[in-house]
Amino acid sequence: MLTELAVENLGVIERLNLVLGPGMTALTGETGAGKTLVVTAVDLLLGGRADPALVRFGAEEAVVEGRFDHQGEEVVLRRVVPAGGRARAYVDGRLASAASLAELGAELVDLHGQHEHQSLLRRVHQRAALDRFGDVDLAPLMEARAALADLNRRRAELGGDERSRAREIELCRFQLAELDGAGLENPHEEDALKAEEAVLADAAASRDAARRAAMSLGADGAVGAGLVQLAAALESRPPLESQHERLVNLVAEVGDLSTELRRAAESIDENPVRLAEVRQRRELLVDLRRKYGETVAEVMEFHRDLSDRLAELEDFDRLAKDLDGELDRRTAAVVETGAAVGEARRHAAQALGKEVTAHLRELAMPRAEVQAEVGDDPGDDVDILLSANSGAPGLPLTSAASGGELARVMLALRLVVSAGPPVLVFDEVDAGIGGQVAQTVGRSLSRLAADHQILVVTHLPQVAACADHQVSIVKHDDGAATTVTVERLDGEERIVELSRMLSGSPDSESARRHASELLEMSQGSR
Repeated sequence: MLTELAVENLGVIERLNLVLGPGMTALTGETGAGKTLVVTAVDLLLGGRADPALVRFGAEEAVVEGRFDHQGEEVVLRRVVPAGGRARAYVDGRLASAASLAELGAELVDLHGQHEHQSLLRRVHQRAALDRFGDVDLAPLMEARAALADLNRRRAELGGDERSRAREIELCRFQLAELDGAGLENPHEEDALKAEEAVLADAAASRDAARRAAMSLGADGAVGAGLVQLAAALESRPPLESQHERLVNLVAEVGDLSTELRRAAESIDENPVRLAEVRQRRELLVDLRRKYGETVAEVMEFHRDLSDRLAELEDFDRLAKDLDGELDRRTAAVVETGAAVGEARRHAAQALGKEVTAHLRELAMPRAEVQAEVGDDPGDDVDILLSANSGAPGLPLTSAASGGELARVMLALRLVVSAGPPVLVFDEVDAGIGGQVAQTVGRSLSRLAADHQILVVTHLPQVAACADHQVSIVKHDDGAATTVTVERLDGEERIVELSRMLSGSPDSESARRHASELLEMSQGSR
């Protein structure tokens, strides 16, 4: 929903702030007051053409901002049109392109009238509208297409070019020979080799350190002999008996440690051959990881996948035959489900055309006829055509209708297919009509307001009276400058405005009575 529209220096509008509510809002006022400029402002928010001529005389730039409540979140669109230079677009305060503004705006608002943002003018939306109207079940076709696409991908991956396949087989065999020769079995082998290399590379130094420690701790060594002497000095001294006992135990422990170190020194063996083997193996693993994976585990996984791929390539003829047979079946399924969709779309197209045409009869287009053309199965090519007069050929909507006619065709389409953007703006929908037809247009717009927020620019009191809200746009010219004000009308103010629209005499008592009756009747018939 569009909750607020702010406009500065756009045409005759110096500053305008419009707070909008749900339902249907009628924008009324004298001819030239600036009503259509409000629609132009919305058009700019949707990425419409930013013409510098729109900037108010004497101003540097025109600014339009719109605040939307979209799916529970606030979205703010902003467009700045300078009198000279390039226009700028913003989404939630951030710079954006006009294209991205238009893409987002298309989800929020549809303009119907002289502007070109009507979603139903685009073929893809016409097809979607037809599918919604006819409750066309697209699921089987979508599933069949997805399955066929997946099968085509698998067939392409299998390989169809004999030379390319031969080259890939040769590469697979070469890589497999390299990986088979490496004999990879342990994904943690590299860690084990690193630890073994550390031991082997330091063998001589470790043996020498163990021997020196064993000699020092032995009975003839500096540490061992010293402890023996200290123990002898404390012997037979009652005050130091417990310390003497601990020292004796320490002498025995040091002697055992010396023995262990001697044995360890004898067990450490320098093995330059094994060290070279370990280092060579580590270099091989590094090279394999560089080619086939970040870790040894990934290289092993690549090895398994490569074996499967080679088997697949070598068994190409059988697999290709199986896939080609499956492709034939999947293609047939797409054709079959597409035919069902095409039939459903053509059936829906006839009913859609009849219903829209019936609405146009009520909207002062008695000779008009709408047809929905559906292309070959599955009927993805959908065109909604309008024959505006008897005997005239059906033409695309943009070619067959004037601004007012197009707005009424869009209104009729919306009445039949109510889905679409949450905000619908109608301009010129009442062009060339009046009386009972105007009341029909007003009631039709009011019906749409049950599911959409409706903004309608209108000169007709019959249309305005059907709105939930009415906003008057008034132009003031003091001889020096022209300004525009916006006033939300309630109660007696709305009666006065409807009187002006009815007779041009807002002070006329009879006009006011008529306006009051019109408003009461229009609101009561909803």
